Amino acid sequence: MNKSIWTIAALALVLTACKSTPMNPAKVEDSSVTRPMANAKDSNADSSANTDKINIKTVDVDTSKDELSAAELAKRQVFFDYDSDAIREEYKSLIANHAKYLVAHPQTKVVLQGNTDERGTHEYNLALGQRRSVAVKNALNVLGVNDSQIETVSYGEERAKANCADDGCFQQDRRVDIVYAGQ
Repeated sequence: MNKSIWTIAALALVLTACKSTPMNPAKVEDSSVTRPMANAKDSNADSSANTDKINIKTVDVDTSKDELSAAELAKRQVFFDYDSDAIREEYKSLIANHAKYLVAHPQTKVVLQGNTDERGTHEYNLALGQRRSVAVKNALNVLGVNDSQIETVSYGEERAKANCADDGCFQQDRRVDIVYAGQ
């Protein structure tokens, strides 16, 4: 009898530990920049102030500007290295500008069109174009853009801008085009 009570108690403990909880959207944080540490003298502050001791800076998208300049939003192509879906450093500010606009205008929708050069099989290029458009989508999501505002599509090598044989020319085709709805 004692053994069965202990078995039931252990089972209840295990099931309680495995209880599901609803997921809440995660807050986006940038750990590359740190906040000043709280002074040790501030130990009398409430427990919520102790979170300042963590070296993490919350990323806030500035929506105080109603409109970004037309020049900032006119750039709508993110170029990639050969056989890569990693966003190059030089295009992160371009993506951030579009994210600011989209956050400030939640009714606006955008299509991210992934493209590749003609090298590789048709199937591979469609997959690479999709990975590129999803990489830009994920960057926009991290900056606060809602998923419902973004659509991704891959054209692979179907929308090549150039018919050429050197890498400088192929570079024009390794891109994601940012196209706003209605344009």
